[in-house]
Amino acid sequence: MLCRTANELYWMSRHIERAENTARLIDLTQRIALLPERFERGAAGVTVWGKALEAFGIEKEYARLYGAVNAQKVLRFMIFDALNPSSIYSCLQSARESARSQRGAITAEMYEDLNSSWLSIRALSWEQLVSDGLQVFLDRVKQRSASFRGITIGTMGRDEAYHFLSLGTFIERADCTVRLLDIKYSVPGAGDKHEVRNAVDYYQWSSMLHAISAFETYRRIYKDTVRPKRVAELLILREDMPRSLVVCTVAIHNILSSLVHGERAEVVRQAGALAAELRYGRIDAILEQGMQTYLDGYIERLYLLADEVNREFMTSTDRIAA
Repeated sequence: MLCRTANELYWMSRHIERAENTARLIDLTQRIALLPERFERGAAGVTVWGKALEAFGIEKEYARLYGAVNAQKVLRFMIFDALNPSSIYSCLQSARESARSQRGAITAEMYEDLNSSWLSIRALSWEQLVSDGLQVFLDRVKQRSASFRGITIGTMGRDEAYHFLSLGTFIERADCTVRLLDIKYSVPGAGDKHEVRNAVDYYQWSSMLHAISAFETYRRIYKDTVRPKRVAELLILREDMPRSLVVCTVAIHNILSSLVHGERAEVVRQAGALAAELRYGRIDAILEQGMQTYLDGYIERLYLLADEVNREFMTSTDRIAA
């Protein structure tokens, strides 16, 4: 497969997944921001929206364009702003452009579904979004992403193109899970070892589970009230949670192993080492070193892995003879 084709397919799925993840992150932030300041001093309102910007690493760009953090401005920046490459608008536009350039590598149904999602958000105004309700819009973005994923699974052959699409999805999904955990753990009062199960804490952790569509899974597995330690275990180490880090990382390792056709490659070694640590990890050991330290270390290794994917599969080594 050509490097350019692999790159476009990989980033097409990353952008679709990122649009969905941005919707989930906004969902979580909105729920936490709804807490009255008197219940969670320093964690509600402006502060938590600033944390959302930091989670995406776009706080400096926002400050340069719009100055002080304002909830409505942040929402518009993360949903509609074409100058923000992580906005839902920009992600769907980029995914649609990748699909358009690689129509021969995907099915007609996939392109039509993606093009429909792009046309839908392009026609949507801020006033219409407010009128319909923010939650309605966020749910629609998640449904559009799920629709594309379902059509891909149901119509695409299991060849290299499919593997690169899946690879982009799982790398982006792991990235999102870390960012969501980072928002919650960076909110003042959220400690690594504290299990202060008051109403505010319960509400915030429950909001995270709802934002990531994991509330029912948590209740089914633990059959108990929401506890920070178990939420962290669910989102990091549980192999029966589809958005957990271990599920994403093991999937990345399996996909990379199939793409190198049995060859020994550095990219497979890195993915395998990370997957093994998660598969045999224990939540007590993670909490012992500190959740923030663990998340920072994981995201750094995920970025190194993504760089290695780019070097291994998407950078041409051909040289034109002089």
